[in-house]
Amino acid sequence: MDILLQQIISGLASGAIYASVALALVMIYNTTGHINFAQGEMAMFSTYIAWALVTAGLPYWLAFVLTVAVSFAGGVLIERVVLRPLHNAPVMAIIVVFIGMLLAFNALAGWIWGFLLKEFPSPARAVATGTPLFGGHDLFILIVTLAELVLLFLFFRHTSLGLAMRAAAQNPASARLVGVRVGWMLALGWGMAAAIGAVAGMLVAPIVFLDPNMMAGILLYAFAAALLGGITSPGGAVAGGLIVGVMENLVGTFVIGNELKLTFALAIVICVLIFKPSGLFGKVMVKRV
Repeated sequence: MDILLQQIISGLASGAIYASVALALVMIYNTTGHINFAQGEMAMFSTYIAWALVTAGLPYWLAFVLTVAVSFAGGVLIERVVLRPLHNAPVMAIIVVFIGMLLAFNALAGWIWGFLLKEFPSPARAVATGTPLFGGHDLFILIVTLAELVLLFLFFRHTSLGLAMRAAAQNPASARLVGVRVGWMLALGWGMAAAIGAVAGMLVAPIVFLDPNMMAGILLYAFAAALLGGITSPGGAVAGGLIVGVMENLVGTFVIGNELKLTFALAIVICVLIFKPSGLFGKVMVKRV
């Protein structure tokens, strides 16, 4: 029983990271209608920035805040410079740009910092939780992710800027009629997605170690979580992340082994696309033709 509880709690910690990346994917999808395949590499690059700041002598939390700020600015810049000119481009052209961004961030990180594994610090690594069921970093992940989700909920529900961003994503034409600057709302959405991804990268790096390819598997789990919860539903992305995290741990430990856990994520993607493409909480889009 203790092993089962330990795997569930550990799965919730992993699922919180998947939920963060899935939330970033959903935010980009709701504003552009496309999946950002470079989301994981953007998060990895931001984590390298945090590592460089900590290595230079900055306190962890100062490096954390600066990295989130830099990532937000970088996300806005990418939308303004790279994606805005492609607003009316074919879908395939945008997909190629996303794949190009993935390769560019991966190669640039390796060129600047090298491809050797690096240890990333955690302020909670040595914290005693009083129970062997979960470690200090697992608790740290859950607390940070929960705080992040609460702040996002309050922002989108109770601020004028958050309401404007929701309006721009749901109905750009009507939003323009009431004075919402839709272009800038999309840019802010990209900035927030980049910042959320940076947080996820800094949370997962102490577990998987820092290297240019560290987010490849995380992105696949996050994609499965976003599809399972509903690619149009931010709340569904969070629920999907937690479900995928727990199921991945249980199935990997008791059924198929850790070597095939990525196969399990692919199986989730395939099953959702076949049996329930809208996900558990997503909206079914109906178009009149």
